[in-house]
Amino acid sequence: MPPLLTFVARLSDGLPLVANTAPDFNQGVTQEHKNQAKDILRGLGGTASSSAKMSIDTSNSLVFHYLVRDSLCYLTLTERSYPKRLAFLYLEEIADAFLESLANDHGDPGWRDAIATTARPYAFIKFDMVIQRRRKDFVDPSSRQNTTKLNEDLADIQSIMRKNINEVLNRGEKLENVSNISNNLVAESKKFKWGAKKLTWQAMLNQYGPIAAAGVFVIFVLYMKFFW
Repeated sequence: MPPLLTFVARLSDGLPLVANTAPDFNQGVTQEHKNQAKDILRGLGGTASSSAKMSIDTSNSLVFHYLVRDSLCYLTLTERSYPKRLAFLYLEEIADAFLESLANDHGDPGWRDAIATTARPYAFIKFDMVIQRRRKDFVDPSSRQNTTKLNEDLADIQSIMRKNINEVLNRGEKLENVSNISNNLVAESKKFKWGAKKLTWQAMLNQYGPIAAAGVFVIFVLYMKFFW
């Protein structure tokens, strides 16, 4: 069975640029899988700790694989029995083709500005046709073409991190919580700064207020005695 679901997204915020579902196996891909894919992409969020490659197990014998390259994330969903090495070779080919298409349309490095300024989801949906053609080459893992690709690939597949979908999605929640905590700390620090200024003024008033009042009283008495 070929890669079932494919996404290309902007790494900084997870904005999907193009998505494709294998038409012959659409029933095997649910809305939950699509939502999980989007959550994974948003959870990456351009963090420095994001792995360049990762496999993520789901609860129903399917596995997400993603590849990060050039500020973009390429994600696919396959059956657990599908060779992991071949899944990443598929993502590599999608990445090569997508970057080539961007360079042809926008120039290099102009395509980077096009990606950075895109606000509309699926703005590069025309690339869907390319994904469809590439996916057909990866339908049968045992084909001679794919066997040759696997034999020629020298990547160390064992070094690719593997996680559970719950770990990844919980990490996204934790990152969001960290952001909220950071915002709260900024707000609290502003309150503390204002409170510190207020206390400083009160301390100065308590220290010099009586002296100032006494000075004003003496001046008043002298004025009344000599000028009234």
